[in-house]
Amino acid sequence: MEGMAGQKSSLTWVVNISAFLLVLLWTIPTLGLFVSSFRDRDQISTSGWWQSFSGSEQTGFVRTGTADDQTERDGMYVIEGTALEGTQELTSWGTNARDPAANEPGDTVEIDPGVTLTVAPDGAYQMISAQPFEMTRGERIFTTTLSPASFTTDNYGRVLTAGGLGRAFMNTMTVTIPATVIPILIAAFAAYALAWMTFPGRALLTAAVVGLLVVPLQVALIPLLRLHNDLGLGKGYLGIWLAHTGFGLPLAVYLLRNYMVGLPREVIESARVDGASEFQIFRRIILPLSFPALASFAIFQFLWVWNDLLVATVFLGNTREQLVMTGLLRELMGSRGGEWEILATSAFISIAVPLLVFFAMQKYLVRGLLAGSVKGG
Repeated sequence: MEGMAGQKSSLTWVVNISAFLLVLLWTIPTLGLFVSSFRDRDQISTSGWWQSFSGSEQTGFVRTGTADDQTERDGMYVIEGTALEGTQELTSWGTNARDPAANEPGDTVEIDPGVTLTVAPDGAYQMISAQPFEMTRGERIFTTTLSPASFTTDNYGRVLTAGGLGRAFMNTMTVTIPATVIPILIAAFAAYALAWMTFPGRALLTAAVVGLLVVPLQVALIPLLRLHNDLGLGKGYLGIWLAHTGFGLPLAVYLLRNYMVGLPREVIESARVDGASEFQIFRRIILPLSFPALASFAIFQFLWVWNDLLVATVFLGNTREQLVMTGLLRELMGSRGGEWEILATSAFISIAVPLLVFFAMQKYLVRGLLAGSVKGG
């Protein structure tokens, strides 16, 4: 029978497919951002990133030379030039905006009585007339071209040398690393006390921690900022470290406490019988065994603090010297809203570090999330 021990449930395929779709849903935008960061402005504005590996079709027009550019050859008057730039491939051309792709490369058409125009496959055009040209403005040649797939690293050069990016990166690192380490240190002690030490009010403290998980941080921003100002902290690194620590502690304590409760009781009781103090048990037994949960919370906290904009704006400031990466991206969107290639490159640089952290520690994330879900007999 399905669902019995040793047999796979019929829902296994549903779970696997759902997991695959979720991974795909998160991976595709990141891949698109990565590809777009290597494209130039024209490519981004004319085609999607999924079309970047094949040629992109573009339309435009150029004007021929005027009467001043004509030359006489064998009694005929000729104006020559090219309708293409770079390595584009001409697919069609025309002289009327209503039908810009009327002619094939190499065709010769009569644009006026006694005046012919030929556009070669390489884009070179020849306008020939038996009478001298008198026009002061060139004829329009509409072109449809196929640009080959191309990628460039110029975007990264512009972003990495842009003013303020290096400072914003260092500001983000200065905020993120202490704001990740401090909550772990405090939460580890608190979780051990709630899991293995007996004292009055332990159940109430555990319930309070669970209750704090559902409190939105937005409701505490202004009161906490006023408290910082009253204490003389103002806006600075110490204030934002304490703010992130306070906002991250409920999840940290809850996650670590659930993991520590599931550790083998026999090992801890044996250590106590041997005369080990609570701090020795915590340092030599609990911390090494709780590394998956510690790493799991570290990933959550690092990603949250790195991508944070609201708390950084409130507790750190909004000047050029205080901007973090997310704040700099917001400024770029305001000052360079049309330069999508710069925004794509800047955004990918800002997520590169969190991606490295996540992939380096994702196995601990899974083990930490499953903490306390199954207990031994």
